[in-house]
Amino acid sequence: MQAVQSQKQVQYQPRNLTLSSLPWWAIILFILGLIIVYFIFTDKNYSETFQYLLAGVATTLRITLLAFPIATVIGLFVGLARLSKNVIINTLATIYVEVVRGIPLVVLILIIAFGLVPIIIDLTNKVGQWGSTVFQSGGLSEFFNGLATYSIRNISMELRAIVALAIGYGAFEAEVFRAGIQSIGKGQMEAARSLGMNYFLAMRLIILPQAIRRILPPLGNDFIALLKDSSLATVLAVNELTQLTRLRRSSTFRVMEAFNVAAFLYLSMTLLLSGFVRFLERKMHISE
Repeated sequence: MQAVQSQKQVQYQPRNLTLSSLPWWAIILFILGLIIVYFIFTDKNYSETFQYLLAGVATTLRITLLAFPIATVIGLFVGLARLSKNVIINTLATIYVEVVRGIPLVVLILIIAFGLVPIIIDLTNKVGQWGSTVFQSGGLSEFFNGLATYSIRNISMELRAIVALAIGYGAFEAEVFRAGIQSIGKGQMEAARSLGMNYFLAMRLIILPQAIRRILPPLGNDFIALLKDSSLATVLAVNELTQLTRLRRSSTFRVMEAFNVAAFLYLSMTLLLSGFVRFLERKMHISE
């Protein structure tokens, strides 16, 4: 009994605060952030630049919040396909992962935006023309006529960037899911199957919930990385944060103001997301 009480006393004993234990990196970043905020409120150039770049922040967040869930879904199914014993499914998933991971993301964006999208639109037009000749009246006729006249201009550059980033990060998420699933002991699946569960039910109820707890940190890191890589949409002239920073710099020739404010906005978003991911990790750990 005394041992338990002494253990509790040691457990709840407050830590001595010393200079070496302080989070100096956070303090330094906080001071630098205060300096930028001071300039934003007191300097006209910084203030105007900040107001100009806010629209880019909204676009950056929109691209990230739309692309990452798609990439996660792609990664989940491709990760499961990588674990499949079916040779065809496994081979196709492996080709996708290796090819996409081996191509620079900016090149992948250009290929999808200016290569695959026109090809898909061309195929859509041909399907629409074929359907228009087969179904010359009724609702199907209107549907195929719409496909036949669908233009590539209907697909915005922002949408192309979202699709390209989702496909690119889907390959990385696939490896994250594959590693997370493989980290769960085989006995878990065997126990679930012995209880009468099929493969998909056991994966949904037993394996994936445990795997998600383990892969949450890398998923969070990829989410933050995708936020930063959304700046690559600037090659498509999408008015996200980096593109607006370039435009602001070109129009005002104020290089330091433009890029300092952009760096401050990016760092603010990534630090907030990092804190949110750490909060989720603690919640998931407590719930175990």
